[in-house]
Amino acid sequence: SIVAPSSNCYALDNNSYIFDFSDWIGLPFEYDGKDLVVRFCKDVESRSSTGYVDFGRYNYFGHGSGQVKFVQEFYNGDLLNCELHSFDKKGRTAQINIIFGNCSNRLCQDERGCICNVTYDSTMCRVLVELAISCDKNGSRLFEGFTVGFHPRSWEVVYNGMTQLGFEKPHQKFSFGTEQTYVSLYLTAISSLSGLVGKPAFKVNPDKGLEVKLSGSGASGVPPTTLSPSILNVNWRCELVHDTPYEVAISIPVEGYEPIEFSLTKTCDYKQRGWATFGILSCVFMISSTLFCCIGFVYRTRVDGLDALPGMAILSACLEALSGENLGNQASWEERKYGSI
Repeated sequence: SIVAPSSNCYALDNNSYIFDFSDWIGLPFEYDGKDLVVRFCKDVESRSSTGYVDFGRYNYFGHGSGQVKFVQEFYNGDLLNCELHSFDKKGRTAQINIIFGNCSNRLCQDERGCICNVTYDSTMCRVLVELAISCDKNGSRLFEGFTVGFHPRSWEVVYNGMTQLGFEKPHQKFSFGTEQTYVSLYLTAISSLSGLVGKPAFKVNPDKGLEVKLSGSGASGVPPTTLSPSILNVNWRCELVHDTPYEVAISIPVEGYEPIEFSLTKTCDYKQRGWATFGILSCVFMISSTLFCCIGFVYRTRVDGLDALPGMAILSACLEALSGENLGNQASWEERKYGSI
């Protein structure tokens, strides 16, 4: 599982491996030859006896090409004397080209890395810095473009293959209520890579007390795309009351990449009856009603005879009409039924 980094000081290389440098924010790298200081993912300054010149604050982290592994861009530095040379009045700017290992012309004394070279443009409004850092291990491979959200065009749970804050582990304030019997999740991926997405699996903690079933196209392994998201329905029902929320950890395998993993939590303040219980009770009610009607029918026929049953008078009249007797003689019919007065 790849959780979204705690800062924006991270980058993806050309093979979608993620490198998180959140612990390096503000780490200084000094270049004595030109009195330049790079504070990692923070700012770039030129320091001298006459004062400091700001060459921009950290803006973004991207992948490079060739020997350059990553590129950092810094904008909005000092504008003085660069009013006519800066793009969109962004002031002085800096670009940091990051390589892994040592400089080509010398070894770094600091185990974390060093500045190899510094080049200013002719206007002194932009500086290009080559920075070598030590990084001997690859990050996890990120499945870029994959999202999970509560709507077809949202990504509250997973964005760009990274699990978002609140769903990387159980959080009570992100829990679903007892009354909510299901949650629908919408999965999207880049269409050319959607076939790599497998069927999701889940684990419940504690393993008893919450009944969980997955359904929908996402549960069947239908490849999700941006234009046609897959729907993963999480159906859950509280069987046992629990003081803390239940955790449902869902894992979606992706061939060749780290699996997509996230957690949903549900509170259980009371037991919930399922549709099976409702069906059994309905069946018992119908059978009981039928038996009651049958018993009543048998009782009335034995005590009062067939004439006591509803509709028998009308049925007798119909039979007499079919036998050819006078239908207009209401009195004679009533005499036969009730006797003469």
